[in-house]
Amino acid sequence: MKILFGVQGTGNGHISRSRELVRKLKEDGHEVQVVISGRKEEELREIEIFKPYRVLKGLTLVTYRGRMNYIDTMFQLDLARLMTDVLNLPTFGVDLVITDFEPVTSMAARMKGLPSVGFGHQYAFPFRIPVARGSMFEKYTLLNFAPARYNAGLHWHHFNQPIFPPVIPESLYQAGKTVENPRKILVYLPFEEIEDVDAFVRPFDSFHFYIYGKVKDNFDDGHLHFRGYSREGFLRDLLECGGVVCNAGFELPGEALHLGKKLLLRPLDGQIEQESNALAMIELQYGLAMHKLDHDVLQHWLGLPGIQPLNYRRTVDYIAEWISSGRWDDLRTFTDAAWRDKDGRD
Repeated sequence: MKILFGVQGTGNGHISRSRELVRKLKEDGHEVQVVISGRKEEELREIEIFKPYRVLKGLTLVTYRGRMNYIDTMFQLDLARLMTDVLNLPTFGVDLVITDFEPVTSMAARMKGLPSVGFGHQYAFPFRIPVARGSMFEKYTLLNFAPARYNAGLHWHHFNQPIFPPVIPESLYQAGKTVENPRKILVYLPFEEIEDVDAFVRPFDSFHFYIYGKVKDNFDDGHLHFRGYSREGFLRDLLECGGVVCNAGFELPGEALHLGKKLLLRPLDGQIEQESNALAMIELQYGLAMHKLDHDVLQHWLGLPGIQPLNYRRTVDYIAEWISSGRWDDLRTFTDAAWRDKDGRD
């Protein structure tokens, strides 16, 4: 099967899970052509598996100090460039379009009448899952930013809906058991300013905080350890830490739950997906959430015990099998099989 695969480049989580599915589809003999949009090519990391790929401008959501900035988002839109990219996107001979919240491939599929699959957490929202109140604009944007005909949605729990478990990187299955340090805390708050994160965690000097963010060079400042992005270093610190403080995205919390790391989420204000994730985390009793960088909440969370690993299995195997089968209306058969193959809580 010839597959056109779109990846939203603005978030490392999109790239991480798409990397796993693209690898599996190629192993199964499919021809996969990848489009990445939303980030400059020189800012992309560890995307060799996507070759041959092309990088397009796409659409980017603008944030500032932990909040969505819809005005700046509107000002940076280049609709003429977007439509040009959609119309010029080569689709001859394509049997299926897969989009991980990537708008160019989504729009191309609709305009050219191609079957499309939405792959990722955002595609769980058409089903009955916890959803924050939000505005009508926020809900419309979430459901219509990059829609698809068929939805391979992902979530930390099935909620009795035809959605898949999270996609966990192969490296986390291969890592084996590591020695966990309960006083080592991984911090990943990319939508916050680094000085705000510093002030947030600095008072708790009995813990070591490994803070990933916008820093030019790695450096240590007492119990604070600042790190630039490195997938290898990040996964090592994730395996060794006792807990994770992060935004309420989807991929990193899923990896932490898989490994049994306690979680404290800070959802991006005005982003209904993240606010919904924080709501789900609390409802499932998998972790805590805060709606600002709150010292009291952090102090309470640091004193909590760890959690049991949820041990998610190889979700991409079931998604790839579903895609290859062509039985795209028969989603429940494959999602149920994926959850039955998972150890731990359902």
